Amino acid sequence: MLNAVAAFVGQYQMLQPGETVVCAVSGGADSVALLMAMYLLREKLQVTVEAAHFNHGLRGEESDGEEAFVRQLCDRYEIPLHVGRGQVAAGKKGLEAAARDARYSFFATLPGKIATAHTADDNAETVLMHMVRGTGLKGLGAIAPVRGNVVRPMLLVTRQQVLAFLQEYHLRYVTDSSNETDQFLRNRLRHHVMPLLKQENPRLAENLSAMALRLRRDEEALDVPMDFSKGLPVETVRALPEAVRSRVITGFLKHCGVKEPEGTHIALGEKLVFSEKPSASGEFPGGIRIARCYDVLVRQKAAESFVPVMLQCPGVTQIPELGLRVICTPAEAEENTPYAFTAAPVGQLWLRPRQEGDTLRLSGGTKSLKKLFIDRKIPAAQRSRIPVVCDGQGILGVYGIGVNQDRMGAQLQIRFETIENEKSEDTL
Repeated sequence: MLNAVAAFVGQYQMLQPGETVVCAVSGGADSVALLMAMYLLREKLQVTVEAAHFNHGLRGEESDGEEAFVRQLCDRYEIPLHVGRGQVAAGKKGLEAAARDARYSFFATLPGKIATAHTADDNAETVLMHMVRGTGLKGLGAIAPVRGNVVRPMLLVTRQQVLAFLQEYHLRYVTDSSNETDQFLRNRLRHHVMPLLKQENPRLAENLSAMALRLRRDEEALDVPMDFSKGLPVETVRALPEAVRSRVITGFLKHCGVKEPEGTHIALGEKLVFSEKPSASGEFPGGIRIARCYDVLVRQKAAESFVPVMLQCPGVTQIPELGLRVICTPAEAEENTPYAFTAAPVGQLWLRPRQEGDTLRLSGGTKSLKKLFIDRKIPAAQRSRIPVVCDGQGILGVYGIGVNQDRMGAQLQIRFETIENEKSEDTL
């Protein structure tokens, strides 16, 4: 086992001479084997070995007993130990995911590289888990040998090899009682599915883990780096080969905050790319909404409508939430531009969002505001923030479009100006 670990560390250049490697140790067989393997290889690899244990507090005395065991093990071999504690509660993704997140948050506070004891069996189980849930090539790549500061030196070592190594070196370990239950999907696959598959091929774990590593290399070769800062260009993505397109969509979803895109999420993203609706949108995990903005796919912020405002006439009305001011002055002649027009108002003037049934007559005829916004490719998420000027008899004009021809006159000039240095992301 030691030779396999050393070779795998070298193959992926996981550790450099002089580095510190902190082994994540739960006290179970795999993690004890990892710690002792790295301890025995420390001179060959020219690294300093430390350990880390996180007590999740999920099993009371049993959890405390595991911590005590790891402390005694590290004391025996004079291995520096970092211990973290936390009360873990099940989140939206379940208890197992919450425990993993808490554990890795603790690891992120530690110096050096973090080594975890994932084995070939773990990698094989992960492949099956992803297949059950639905996945693509990336999911079949399962556990990464190296991810940021985390390394997995034992991904080609089987659980059987681990037990043989522990027996050879007379090393004790503890058993987590939660591993014996069928509460989690991984445990059900481990207890019931893997044994059946191993009857067909005893080398199943090695084969699936090696396959996952090969597919991970294929995935990297097919990866197309793209800048998502301005969204995902629809026509560009449509032209990509399907295999590459799905990877680009996956990368975009992650950029938008979808942490672990699954097959259904990627399919929804592709549906948006090929939709004929220029404002099509979809809901993704975490309350994330992604929408077509005509030729670009973007993460859509919920655009809140604004409260109607009474305009000062004559005078200046500041509307900070829109980043605008409205200036009303007596008109000298008729005018009609998108941001300044003259009208003949009756009574008090108001600035409000559009309402259902609003229409505007332009030189080419009367259209609904909805149709005008669509014609001008104004994203659906922004339409409720387009100011409409009206009085008691109806609409006088619309910001960015111009005057209602039925109400045009040389009585009052209505002019919009941007409030300098106060614009936000939602400013028009």
